[in-house]
Amino acid sequence: MSENVDFKGDVKISDSVVASIAGLAASEIPGVDSLSGNLTNEIVAKFGIRNNSKGVKLEIDNGSVVADIFVNVIYGYAIPEVSAKVQEKVKQAIESMTGLSVIGVNVRVVGITVKV
Repeated sequence: MSENVDFKGDVKISDSVVASIAGLAASEIPGVDSLSGNLTNEIVAKFGIRNNSKGVKLEIDNGSVVADIFVNVIYGYAIPEVSAKVQEKVKQAIESMTGLSVIGVNVRVVGITVKV
């Protein structure tokens, strides 16, 4: 005999998980070479430790998210188009995976990468 039990409780999603979702989504966009983090993240990456939240800064308040994404764009890609796609993809990924409401995605192009 099975019973229907209604469980209640909180689900808390770590900020680092949300940042990882945003970082992975942004890195999937054609034209994005990499995300750019701070010096500590760059040193950690040299040792082969992958940090999916590198290049992402979040403000999460009352279920609303504002994300700053710091990217290096490949030379030859249109920066406005790449940025718009990053904004759309990051917003969709965070909202669909976490249920949080994304009220802003700011894309900061910090470098251009030349592929030879």
